Amino acid sequence: MHALKQPAAEDAAQAAPSSVVPHPATLRPPAQPKASPPPSAALRQWRAAQLKSRLLSVSLWLISLSALFAVWYFGTKYRVDFYIRFNNIPAPAEVFAKLLEVNRSEKFITNVGISVRRILSGFGIAMMIAIPLGLLIGRYRAARDLLMPIAEVLRPIPAIAWVPMSIMLWPTNEVSIVYITFLGSFFPILLNTVHGVTGFDPVLIRAARCLGAGEGRLFWNVILPGALPHIFTGLAVGMGVAWVSLIAAEMISGQFGVGYFTWEAYSLVNYAEIALGMITIGVLGLACSGAIQMVGTLLMPWSSYAAAGRKDA
Repeated sequence: MHALKQPAAEDAAQAAPSSVVPHPATLRPPAQPKASPPPSAALRQWRAAQLKSRLLSVSLWLISLSALFAVWYFGTKYRVDFYIRFNNIPAPAEVFAKLLEVNRSEKFITNVGISVRRILSGFGIAMMIAIPLGLLIGRYRAARDLLMPIAEVLRPIPAIAWVPMSIMLWPTNEVSIVYITFLGSFFPILLNTVHGVTGFDPVLIRAARCLGAGEGRLFWNVILPGALPHIFTGLAVGMGVAWVSLIAAEMISGQFGVGYFTWEAYSLVNYAEIALGMITIGVLGLACSGAIQMVGTLLMPWSSYAAAGRKDA
């Protein structure tokens, strides 16, 4: 009986839990997952970072413009004549007084309104023609072979060289000036749009084809969004060239506009009005470029995140 009970006792001893206590140094608490901030806190952090970035940008803008104004102010105050001559340059106070003077009449405001109307007309027509044409040229080889030779022949001709020809082509000076503005902005928009389409990743096009996208959906949902950064680059460049072309055309053949106002001031040796016309052109160009950038941000919300990612990297 004792011999039969011994194996059962050994089995019970093996089944019993061990009474050996492990050393405290060998005990490790289970890994706790890293707590992520709640969505509201993350959103607040993102907004604070965006606000800080915008304040920094505004500060740098103010520093840049203040430096330019300081060079102008001190150069005219002390009549600096060291290679660059400030002897006949009007002081900021003179230009500001002239601004108050011209705003009392409707002549200056009328000139500004006419120039804005011309720039919007020429640039708008160029945008409506150049973007679809650039998409077609970039997408289809037949369109590229048919239309690009014409574009490459006409593109090197400066818009100002078209002034005599445009006067002969169009019935009025107004239409000819709008046409010159159109030419100045057309080719930058066209070439950037073509580059945006030809530089597109073909893997995305093949993936869209595999998902059953037709040519229309391919253009609207794949090619156009991919080419938008290049298109808006062309719009920004085209707007700058359009203002250059418009002012030159107004100086040569116009009877109204900011360019005509500036040229008339030069003919009458009115230095304050010359500076006022130049500053007005710069402010109008800055406003147009800012509007293009704002529209681009609205149409491409992913670009701001991509820019933030590049900055953080």
